[in-house]
Amino acid sequence: MSQTLAQLEAKVLPAGIRSRIVADVNGLQMRVLEAGSESNPCVLLLHGFPELAFSWRKIMLPLAEAGFHVVAPDQRGYGMTTGYDNRYHGDVASYRMLNLARDALGLVYALGRDHVHAVVGHDFGSPVAATCAVVRPDVFRAVALMSAPFAGMPALRPQGAAQTRVIDHDALAGLSRPRKHYQWYYSEPQANRDMLDCAQGLHNFLRAYYHNKSADWQQNKPFALADWSAQSLAQLPTYYVMDADTGMAETVAPFMPAAEAIARCHWLSDEELGVYSQAFSQTGFQGGLNWYRCATSADYTAEMQLFADVPIRVPAVFIAGASDWGIYQKPGEFERMQDHACTDMRHIGIIDGAGHWVQQEQPAAVVEMLLGKLL
Repeated sequence: MSQTLAQLEAKVLPAGIRSRIVADVNGLQMRVLEAGSESNPCVLLLHGFPELAFSWRKIMLPLAEAGFHVVAPDQRGYGMTTGYDNRYHGDVASYRMLNLARDALGLVYALGRDHVHAVVGHDFGSPVAATCAVVRPDVFRAVALMSAPFAGMPALRPQGAAQTRVIDHDALAGLSRPRKHYQWYYSEPQANRDMLDCAQGLHNFLRAYYHNKSADWQQNKPFALADWSAQSLAQLPTYYVMDADTGMAETVAPFMPAAEAIARCHWLSDEELGVYSQAFSQTGFQGGLNWYRCATSADYTAEMQLFADVPIRVPAVFIAGASDWGIYQKPGEFERMQDHACTDMRHIGIIDGAGHWVQQEQPAAVVEMLLGKLL
């Protein structure tokens, strides 16, 4: 990546956070941010979409000061990491969940370690962290899942009607106000260009997107949905269940905050937002979107059934913002995570004053929960 992005990021990163490239990580040259002594126990932080290692900047130093070596990579398809194929018709399979977990394992070994004290995943990083904990509990010895509940590995046996977790896309499209699910939109070929070349410009698109999913958008008042029916799913905000004839940039455009609100945004200044907009202007979104393509295709999820019925047995916590619809976007999975998917769930932490971007919106509360309940 160009020096422009590195210089822009360096201007707003807290002093004490270091950047380097870790070579030969499952075919990647993986860029990481880190803080704290390398002789300390390691905590690995995995970001989601559309984010970067930079998303952890507000909690890295407090964790380091508590005695940890804190490492946050730009994951496959993102930021200043290189070596991945981010074409729509490229090596999509490299973005399947087990390979993303292999990326994390490769990074641990490349750091000269045989385990980490904990792996922490936010948004799409949450299922990666969960998969790490299921597949290699000897390496990933504790796990924090943030904003995206983990309901368990894909079932090998057919599920009963009461347990079925399937979106009826025809029913969504057939509603009086036709709708579509965002993950399937993200799997379509036009999604990348829709967001990169949107009418409002990339920077403003990201501002509206982050605002719309944060506690700053006061209409975010999540509740548990009754079931997976189209009528229930249509109660989700449009950034999850979109109008059928709109792209994501059009969906969030009406929620662009005013200049005064942007100036007051304590958790994401315009200078900080510039790191994201500069990064995605250079890489595009397709690498991150390929994660969704694997998640929505049985071609890439079938191998996960090898671990059907295997729960997370290492100590676990779940952390999310009280204004985060991500807790409930998949009906029943928040409850299933607690009842079946994690056998040693230490804490469920729902943080006031935060939406989906909890570690950026309320970093002190996240640090307190991680240190007090898991680390």
